[in-house]
Amino acid sequence: MKILVINCGSSSIKYQLFDAKMKQVMAKGIVQKIGQDDSSLRQETGQATLQRELPILSYRDGFELILQSLLDKKHGVMKDLSEITAVGHRAVHGGEKFFQSTIITEEVIQKIEEYAPLAPLHNPVNLMGIREAMRILPDITHVAVFDTAFHQTMPPKAYLYALPYEYYENNKIRRYGFHGTSGKYVSQRAVELMKLPVENLKMVVCHLGSGITVSAVSGGKSVDASSGFTPLPGVMMGTRSGDIDPGLIFYLNRQLGLSPEHIDSMLNREGGLLGVSGVSNDMRQIIDNAERGNKRCRLAMEMFTYQVKKYIGAYAAAMGGLNTLVFTAGIGENSPLIRAMICNKLEFLGIELDEKMNNEALDKEQFISAASSKVKVLVIPTNEELMIALDTLALA
Repeated sequence: MKILVINCGSSSIKYQLFDAKMKQVMAKGIVQKIGQDDSSLRQETGQATLQRELPILSYRDGFELILQSLLDKKHGVMKDLSEITAVGHRAVHGGEKFFQSTIITEEVIQKIEEYAPLAPLHNPVNLMGIREAMRILPDITHVAVFDTAFHQTMPPKAYLYALPYEYYENNKIRRYGFHGTSGKYVSQRAVELMKLPVENLKMVVCHLGSGITVSAVSGGKSVDASSGFTPLPGVMMGTRSGDIDPGLIFYLNRQLGLSPEHIDSMLNREGGLLGVSGVSNDMRQIIDNAERGNKRCRLAMEMFTYQVKKYIGAYAAAMGGLNTLVFTAGIGENSPLIRAMICNKLEFLGIELDEKMNNEALDKEQFISAASSKVKVLVIPTNEELMIALDTLALA
């Protein structure tokens, strides 16, 4: 009995295979650069690594290659596909329809497709993975785990926009929040590490990767999130602009003649760290170039950390206090410099970093706050795949 977790990106498929007790990752890997000349698969099983470089033209090819690799006589961990009990799929946008993980049916697929315009970089490729997995493994349970589900506990004062109310009633236009699977895992893990009753915790979770969501979590429940109706708003991201004046869209259209499609692509794919730095959407490259004197890269770092800092302050005010700050995801887990820039001058909130502990915290769980800090600051590597596997097991 095994649970396979699939997480489809814009040109990749991440996967992990768990044993039924969720105590062992039997295999994990990634299919990268689907549809490109230099596509590849990398799979790790304990001490062994399988690396294959070959044309992977479609998600169908990618998923079939994953199953072949799991069955590989030398590097695999299964003898037959019948050992897979269920497949858990990451699904980004579930609207108001899905406030928890759910078994996938044709109706569920139609709803995920209906919400695709709200998460154009994610829902369509999530659906590709679901369809291919169900085609190859049709007789087992498939479960969708939604990024938006964790944030369904937000109160109306946090999730409603100040638009005519009928747009919410008729069209469900509201803030949804994203990276909820990560937020759920990290906040639960923080409760365990803090060793305090969950109802006592007022926590800000900073999921800082290529996508960003800063969440306010009070008593273990999400009460606000920086991302909104789509994953676009909030803090500037790898290629997304983050918060902008909505009036700017009309200016770009009317005065500069940019089409809605052009503006949509620019805000989602050409903005953020990439747009400001002009160098990369990867914070590691931006830091490297900034240290060599690139002023636009330095500006991108300053903008990014300033915006995260503002959300931390806002959510501390909204919750009536703060006692826990958590950094997670690629940047949050691996960049002591960015964490230090964010926390700088937040001493008035009770946030003080231990420089040595912060510098040592690279992709591992660790408290990084000083002994005198009133707010406990932690680095917790996210594990969305484990969260998906646990929800899948519960339903399967």
